[in-house]
Amino acid sequence: MTEMKMPGDLTERDDLERIIRVDHAGEYGAARIYAGQLAVLGRGSKGDLLRHMKEQEQVHLDSFGKLIAQRRIRPTALLPIWHVAGFALGAITAAMGEKAAMACTVAVEEAIDQHYQDQVARLGEDETPLRDTIEKFRLEEVEHRDIGLENGAEQAPAYKLLSGAIRLGCKVAIAVSERV
Repeated sequence: MTEMKMPGDLTERDDLERIIRVDHAGEYGAARIYAGQLAVLGRGSKGDLLRHMKEQEQVHLDSFGKLIAQRRIRPTALLPIWHVAGFALGAITAAMGEKAAMACTVAVEEAIDQHYQDQVARLGEDETPLRDTIEKFRLEEVEHRDIGLENGAEQAPAYKLLSGAIRLGCKVAIAVSERV
């Protein structure tokens, strides 16, 4: 017996488009966050560390950009917003200090880690290369989270409030970018 499709249910193609669209948007936002942090802290003691993480995010962004083109998937219409919002988030947290910038990194990467885990679980065997790519990138995001923790993220002023607000913002951005 075939499973009955209900109105509003996503096809496999719809789900795949959402996955690639939101991952492209997220990596774009992450690259912009690091650009904002580097604008403020790039000449300081954390500059090389931030550049390393930004370079990895750029590889992720380039990979999802290629998938958008190869699979003919419409990117999110919100890229101009993520362009400004990502840079602003990075610059503002960096202006609050190195520990606040690291708190931002931890919050973003925790949200992305869970998001990528959910996606890996949803992808079927026919999408093994995509699943492997997402898992590789997830592990690099976890590395970024760990770098943030090792560099005093939890000592940032109002850490729990700051990181909670950023995680919530990430979840909202994910939900919206999948659809718009």
